[in-house]
Amino acid sequence: MSNSYKNNELIDHLKKGKENAYTYLVRFYHKPLLIYALSLTNDDSNAKDIVQNVFLKTWVHRKSLNPEYSIKSFLYKTTYNEFINQYHKNRKNSILERAYTEALDEIVNDKNTELQKRKINIITKGISNLPRKCKETFLLSKKEGLTNIEIAEYHKVSIRTVEWQLNKAYNLLRQRLAGQLNSILFLLFKRDSVKS
Repeated sequence: MSNSYKNNELIDHLKKGKENAYTYLVRFYHKPLLIYALSLTNDDSNAKDIVQNVFLKTWVHRKSLNPEYSIKSFLYKTTYNEFINQYHKNRKNSILERAYTEALDEIVNDKNTELQKRKINIITKGISNLPRKCKETFLLSKKEGLTNIEIAEYHKVSIRTVEWQLNKAYNLLRQRLAGQLNSILFLLFKRDSVKS
């Protein structure tokens, strides 16, 4: 196998799952994509996450690649889209952090220890009743602190699947716990992290 590929040849080999073509893709495009991602984020860690995600998604969805479309253009466009996705996700996270802070204030000011115990029991039971995959994904994310990429690699699934499982878990918990979800989650996992 040669050390360089034409566009359609490279895509053809990727679609067939040939790892040497993927290795070539990563080696050839990693640095320029990282520079591009860094120009978008101004954050080295975020840029690395974006590029890692781009290559992971390219491999997972390789069978849908179009040999008539430039792989270079595809990678740059995917990098930009990933940046936009992370931007929106980070905004949601900051909103969630504010909700947790408010929830913490509520818990600190709550003198009813029995009520706190009941809340913990409710959330523990809610998590244990989640479907197996949802529960595993939820606990890896919220208790172990793994990123969506790390969970995807651990379970050998796509990042989209991880996001879907987390959304499903949240929706099921919301239905069962109504408006208490944020404060209960914060209390439960804050206490676990203090113990460990």
